[in-house]
Amino acid sequence: MVDEALESLPKRFADLVENVLIAVEEEPTAEDLDSIEDDADSDSELLGIYRGVALTERTHDMPLLPDEIAIFRGPINRVASTREEAVREVRETVIHELGHYFGLHDEEMPH
Repeated sequence: MVDEALESLPKRFADLVENVLIAVEEEPTAEDLDSIEDDADSDSELLGIYRGVALTERTHDMPLLPDEIAIFRGPINRVASTREEAVREVRETVIHELGHYFGLHDEEMPH
């Protein structure tokens, strides 16, 4: 599903992404949930998370590991009732998390 979502991204957008690992994990960790606790609705599922330093916050001498976007299989499966819905949720989640990679905050992105 992640491959399908990535293939559907516009090429001009996908070409700007460098050194970003996209991983599928079963569930968010407690640390993941704590990192977004203030921003999230307590009843909503965390479908994915960006782990890294946004392009807008980097300096030329900053040592960086690859950025990572984690997509959470359990929450995606709980909010989607069909495979088509799951693919759409994965695509929207990847795009949202790439927004963080580019330096956008949640309030700057459509939900």
